[in-house]
Amino acid sequence: MQKRMILMLVLAGAFIVAIGFWKYTIIRKGMAEGAKFAPPPAAVTTVMVKAQKWQPVLRSVGSLKAVHGVTVSTDLAGIVSEIPFESGKAVKKGDLLAKLDTKQEEAQLHSSEARLELAKTDLERKRDLIAKKAIAQADWDTAGSQLAQMQASVEEMKALVARKRLTAPFDGLVGIRQISLGQYVNPGAAIVALQSLDPIFIEFSVPQQHFGSVTVGKKLHLAVNGLDGGKFEGEITAIDSLVDPNTRNILVQGTVKNAEHKLRPGMFADVEVLLPETGGVLAIPSSAVSYAPYGDSVYVVREKTGPDGKTGKFVEQQVVQLGPTRGDQVSVAKGLKDGDEVVSAGVFKLRPGAPVRVDNTVQPGNEARPNPPNS
Repeated sequence: MQKRMILMLVLAGAFIVAIGFWKYTIIRKGMAEGAKFAPPPAAVTTVMVKAQKWQPVLRSVGSLKAVHGVTVSTDLAGIVSEIPFESGKAVKKGDLLAKLDTKQEEAQLHSSEARLELAKTDLERKRDLIAKKAIAQADWDTAGSQLAQMQASVEEMKALVARKRLTAPFDGLVGIRQISLGQYVNPGAAIVALQSLDPIFIEFSVPQQHFGSVTVGKKLHLAVNGLDGGKFEGEITAIDSLVDPNTRNILVQGTVKNAEHKLRPGMFADVEVLLPETGGVLAIPSSAVSYAPYGDSVYVVREKTGPDGKTGKFVEQQVVQLGPTRGDQVSVAKGLKDGDEVVSAGVFKLRPGAPVRVDNTVQPGNEARPNPPNS
């Protein structure tokens, strides 16, 4: 009985060992087959890194300001009798904008002119009499003084009438009128805003450390959100004489041509000050960079031999140090060299050592000054 029991245990053990060996063989074979398996190459677009001239810029945000801008107002009280301008229209220097009622002043002017004529006649009469020594010198002096007083009175009334005629002090564009016909206005009441629009100023601030890079005559590029073809050019025309002690910024003023009157005072604009060109800059599309907290990187395409023994294209992850950006491009200070082939699209699906298939039929944006689509 005992021998039979031992024999059964031996046979059971041999069976278990055989099953285990069989499973082991299958697993080893599967692992060998898996090692030979390679995922299909990922389709990517690439760009060749080339040294190029770079136009560095200094960016800021500024406000547009009229070269001449006033709110036309009256320094006299009166009733509005005439408003010849249309709101929002262009006017020329000297054009009448508004007129206050001057009936009383004109009547006083006529009275002063009549007294002036009488004073002239009296002086002419006394000129003959003083020549004949028929009157005293004091009478002649009094007549001359009265004539001068009447002339001054006429000039005063003319000036008073003129002050109730409000004219444009310069060429520009008027805003929306703030008065109505027949309205009584007090001294200082606003009539209408008047702005000269061509050229127009752009005022912006730059940090103190960039003061040496900003000089009069440097070219500017402006981009204004909401304007079709919102790219405008100008140049720096003035730099403030002091640095703000609170922000350590210095105020810079540029002048921009605005013949089409697209730019208006009060708008904000993105400003780029064009700095001298530098050569030998390696620039790649921003889409090629894999941004991460521990460091930015790109994938460089290399020719290698794969596990199957065939030569193909594989990617290597390369940590890079980025520099300034412009448009769709970013400069690389460290990590790449001239002639490297960098993946420009499809970075998110790659891993180090992955095979790739290059398809450059469609490329991502890679423009230094892209034109955004009209919104």
